[in-house]
Amino acid sequence: MDATTSGASSVQYHEQTITSIVNSPSSHQRQQRHCFGNESPGEFPLSANPSIVLHFLTGCNLDPQDLAKLEATCSFFRQPANFAPDYELSLAELAALDMCQKRAIFKPMTFEERQDLKQRCGGSWKLVLRYLLAGEACSRREKTQAIAGPGHSVAVTSNGTVYSFGSNSSGQLGHGTTDEEPRPRIIRSMQGIRIIHAAAGAGRTMLISDAGRVYSFGKDSFGEVEYGAQGSNLVTTPQIVESLKDIFAVQAAIGNFFTAVLSREGRVYTFSWGDESKLGHQTDPTDLEPRPLLGALENIPVVQIAAGYCYLLALACQPSGMSVYSVGCGLGGKLGHGSRTDEKLPRLIEQFQSLNLQPMVVAAGAWHAAVVGKDGRVCTWGWGRYGCLGHGNEDCESAPKVVEALSDVKAVHVATGDYTTFVVSDEGEVYSFGCGESSSLGHNNNNAAVAAAAADEQGNRHSNVLTPELVTSLKQVKEKVVQISLTNSIYWNAHTFALTESDKLFAFGAGDKGQLGVQLVDNQTERANPERVDINLS
Repeated sequence: MDATTSGASSVQYHEQTITSIVNSPSSHQRQQRHCFGNESPGEFPLSANPSIVLHFLTGCNLDPQDLAKLEATCSFFRQPANFAPDYELSLAELAALDMCQKRAIFKPMTFEERQDLKQRCGGSWKLVLRYLLAGEACSRREKTQAIAGPGHSVAVTSNGTVYSFGSNSSGQLGHGTTDEEPRPRIIRSMQGIRIIHAAAGAGRTMLISDAGRVYSFGKDSFGEVEYGAQGSNLVTTPQIVESLKDIFAVQAAIGNFFTAVLSREGRVYTFSWGDESKLGHQTDPTDLEPRPLLGALENIPVVQIAAGYCYLLALACQPSGMSVYSVGCGLGGKLGHGSRTDEKLPRLIEQFQSLNLQPMVVAAGAWHAAVVGKDGRVCTWGWGRYGCLGHGNEDCESAPKVVEALSDVKAVHVATGDYTTFVVSDEGEVYSFGCGESSSLGHNNNNAAVAAAAADEQGNRHSNVLTPELVTSLKQVKEKVVQISLTNSIYWNAHTFALTESDKLFAFGAGDKGQLGVQLVDNQTERANPERVDINLS
């Protein structure tokens, strides 16, 4: 939302002077400069050089909020700039439009499509820019990605090349076979097509290109595939999803009973699980046609979707700020509404307003969820088994609750799996908590007494973690971590990827199907310490 005068900076640029903040020698009188200038030497009349100012605003990649503040504090930035393509736009609006035109998903849009998106976002190019930037930030669109799927893995390079490895019983690696791949292998049939997003589910993989096309391979089902009732036909090479040809997609999310796709305009479409009590539309469970998610989000643009076992989260971008909606199964309180009831239509999670938290990233684990706020706070809710909520116990929380143990950490990223949570700080440090099976938390416990106690009490040799702990093994790689991905399935042993700022990929956890992409010694099925995956993602 555009900043108001009361909420803007106290420095006034219009019809007032700007006093230099540099301490000048006492023998010199401080200079005064005016935005509109006069005939005094050394002054910069902004109104006479708007093209230079526009170039500066665009080149500096200012935040949309900063552009709004400029408009609120100085009429020079509010008034029509008389520049093409719209002579009525202000400099701040033109700068926002120029920065929008640099985004890959905005470039191919027609004039009418751009105007529709502008109105959908609130009638301002600054709001469109905020929408586009938010989507890029939370889903790493057009950047390197690593996805730890159920038994198999996918990696996307910065130029859109795709690698896959691990389990391949359903052809989910896309190599034209059903043979396992213990090492990363390029999907040859996708060469020449730039992929900007990937998603991995049980026996299935989805890829999205920079042209908005969706490719799918593995089990030929968008619904319940874990039990084998659906998806009996196998697709071993990437195929375009014909029913999505008229939708420019930017993200996909795969749950157990359904699949969701997010369009460029921020609309959410779902496949399968069409019972009216689930996703608000009546379809056959095997239906391959996408259905728009009805209700509150029909006219609100969504920047990110996250699918749990039987529910969906949507991060929405409104003029008043960011918000989170949930829909689906409410068992354990994972929908975040303070109850455990199902929601057949998307419903706003109101708790964030009470917490004064602006959501920026959402994550949907199998049975619990998490959010990172703009201020770096982390909230979790849902089933608390094994301590996956990070509150020091195993209690359920039916509404978002701040993880107090992370109060000294400014988080920028969160990832969730089956009773497991990872948090990445702004300094690139990683914290994890929850279920310790398969060594997927990254805590290599060398204390024999503690390990023995965990084995006695919990029936396995991996200890669970009830509050966030620093993953010290990742500090040893001496790289700043920017993304964590972990297996989000109740049927597979989990593995975890850590992607660094320099595009190095490290893996740990279960590796019995080759999903780590690293060599394991004889009879070894998992790896406790992160190991570099031999793959060039730059």
